[in-house]
Order: sequence, then structure tokens, then C-alpha cells
Amino acid sequence: MTGRTRQTFAWMLVAVLLCTPMVVHAQGAGGGLTGTQRQGTLAPIPIAIPEFLGEDPKLGSDVAEVVAADLERSGLFDSLERASFLERVRDVNAAPRFPDWRAIQTDALVVGRVNRGDDGRIVAEFRLWDVATGKQLAGQRFATSAQNWRRIGHIIADQVYERLTGEKGYFDTRVVFIDETGPKDKRVKRLAIMDQDGKNLRLLSNGRELVLTPRFSPTNQEITFMSYGEGQPRVVLMNLVTGKRQIVGDFPGMTFAPRFSPDGQRIVMSLQSGGNSSIYEMDLRTRQKRRLTQGGAIDTGPSYSPDGRQIVFETDREGSQQIYVMNSDGSNPHRISSSQGRYSTPVWSPRGDYIAFTKQLYGRFLIGVMRPDGTGERILTEGFHNEGPTWAPNGRVLMFFRESPGAKGGPRILSVDLTGYNERIVPTPSFASDPAWSPLLK
Repeated sequence: MTGRTRQTFAWMLVAVLLCTPMVVHAQGAGGGLTGTQRQGTLAPIPIAIPEFLGEDPKLGSDVAEVVAADLERSGLFDSLERASFLERVRDVNAAPRFPDWRAIQTDALVVGRVNRGDDGRIVAEFRLWDVATGKQLAGQRFATSAQNWRRIGHIIADQVYERLTGEKGYFDTRVVFIDETGPKDKRVKRLAIMDQDGKNLRLLSNGRELVLTPRFSPTNQEITFMSYGEGQPRVVLMNLVTGKRQIVGDFPGMTFAPRFSPDGQRIVMSLQSGGNSSIYEMDLRTRQKRRLTQGGAIDTGPSYSPDGRQIVFETDREGSQQIYVMNSDGSNPHRISSSQGRYSTPVWSPRGDYIAFTKQLYGRFLIGVMRPDGTGERILTEGFHNEGPTWAPNGRVLMFFRESPGAKGGPRILSVDLTGYNERIVPTPSFASDPAWSPLLK
């Protein structure tokens, strides 16, 4: 490891001591990119990503830009300006001139090639180099349909991220959300889906019905959401490949926030009766439901733990909204939130180590995390009406939405990492709310 790299990692350790460490093990006998890195650092890894080679220079440039943009947005990487490069890469299979890359203080180098095959598909390959040691750290070849060319960039970015941080990437994913258009008092809300970077947006409903709280299945092929067509609340399943819908059930009262179990065989939701609401679980194979919470409180916002053994939810049974955890059969409900404020929209991290939440305190809207036992509460961001956190599949980044005030204001989707330092807007053409992050695509 170079002296500058050691200094970089030392700053990383000092910058965010409160965060869970990520092991960086870009291995090589001569040292190189090794050590402990922490996300959202003040000293991101300098990485060079030249335009990819190929018969279509624009395609090569576009794919390289996707890779660079993904890594840059993570907050862990600094993608260097191409004007500073001393070597022009001409052959992906040839070893780079490492002194040229060390001279511009690059720690890692990604080179690639993209071409169109005879069958019309796109064929791509890349190599990741540790500049300090001259060792190749990763390399792979992919093929995909022409319309999926952006996925090539996301997949490569995931592999680079994983190789240099020791954590799974999250770039080859999608986000389902509510697209909102029209004046504030007559908003048209439609289901929509996009890549995690805001690209490839596609509408899934026509706006003739009110749709709320979309959530992904663990299989990636289905979403569940609330539909209020003709005033009747319904829990709906939609196949994202075929567009086919299934009505899970028509419920006489209000229904809130359906969410899949980790095995995709059940959904958990809140059903209202009178002025109260309780948590119910429904088996999707039998359509049988069972009540999990009892009493005269408002219990809502349920979310399974990654192993499916517990459920976190919000309740006002002690007078104000607080976060509770119970076993998945409804037994042993107990409060875990302990600070001042009203808590809502809890959602369990895919890693199982944190629960994200929304919190209202003295007129402020906060997004934070706590451990499943309620300890270690940390606020990541605050703003006017923050709401609805959703986890990236690696459990390191959250998306949420934030309302802007005023007659012309509306919701926008943002992302923030677990340090709270790396907050960014996710670009959408219209107002957007209630995001839900998919697992990694397959």
C-alpha cells in the first residue's frame, strides 16, 4: 500500500467512526488497495475510467459514463477527469502503463470494450487494475440485448464496488415509486418504475385510480401496492414482466402499506376497523389472513426482518407513534424507540443490522436508523416533510422522499448513505414519492 493510500484510509477511519466498517480487500501479494474503508468518507478512492473501446465510440463512452456515475454517486469513489489521463488505452488485454496512472494519483483503473454482436446483442468486457501493485483485480465478459445497454454499466460498477469495498453493489437495481403530476390539489398519481439512477423510467398505471405504497417482491418479478379504484381499497399484485394484475383482496375499511415477506409467500399489512387498525398477515397461496396485533390502537407500517422471524411496526398504543418489534406470529410485542418525537414508516435493513424510520420532532421531519433493539439511534438527514425510507439491497444506502413547501411544491426522491454525508437528489421528470428499492436484478 502506498503512503498516500495509507493516509487516505487513516482519514476514512477518523471521518466516520460511528459507522459499521467495510473491509476493502483488493488483494495482491505486493499490497495495494487493502485495509479498512468506511462509506461516505471524506477521502474517496481515486479511480480512472477511460472511455471503453469498440466499433461505436459513443456506445463505449456512454457505458463508461454509467460506470463512473454509479461509483461517484456512492460517495466512495472519485472518478478522475479524463483530460488528466496520460495514457490512451488502445488494447483492453494489454497491461496499462502503470507509472502514467500513478503520476496522476490514481489508485484503481477500469478499462473496457463494448461491441455489437452479429445477433444484435451487446457484448462487453472489462478489467479492474490495482495501480499501485500492477495486479488485475477483476475481469469479466457480458452479453445483453441492445435495449439493456445501461445494465452493462451498472453490472460493471457493481463488480468494481464489490471488489474494492468487500460489500455487494447496488447499482443493477430498479426503484418503483409514485409519479405525481398536475396541480397540488388535483395530483394525478401513477405507478412508475426506473433504474436506481433515475433512468429508463416507465409508467405502470394510467392515473385513473389512486395508487399508493408500491413494494417489491423478493423475486423482482412482482410488486404489491394499494389501489383505490371507485373508492374501494384493494391490495394488488402486479407482474412486472407481463403487466398482469391480481387482486389479493377487497377490504371494507382502509388498508395500508402491504409488504412482502422475505420468501415472497406472504404479505403483511394494516387493516382499519372503526377508528383503529391492526396488523394482518396474508398467505398468498391460500389467501387466508390472520390478525397479528390486538387492541384499540393504530398499528401500521409493518416490515419483516430479513429472516422473516420478526416484524417491526409503528403504533400509538402508548399515546404517540412509536416503533415496536414483535415475533412474526404476533407474540412478544415490545417498544424499541426511546427518544422524544413521533416515529413512523419503519423498515428493516436487508442486512438485519438497522431499522430505518421517519421521525417528527419539534416540527422537523427526520430520517434516521436504529439497531433492532432500539440502541444506536442516529439521524441521517432532515428537511421539510421527509418520509418513506427504503433500503438499497446491500443495506448501505437509503432512498426517501421530501416535500417542498408552497403552492407549486411537491415531493422529490433523494438518497443518503449511512453516514448522512452523501445526500443526493434522484432525478425524475415529475414529482415523485414513496420509492421502493428492488433486490439486485438477476
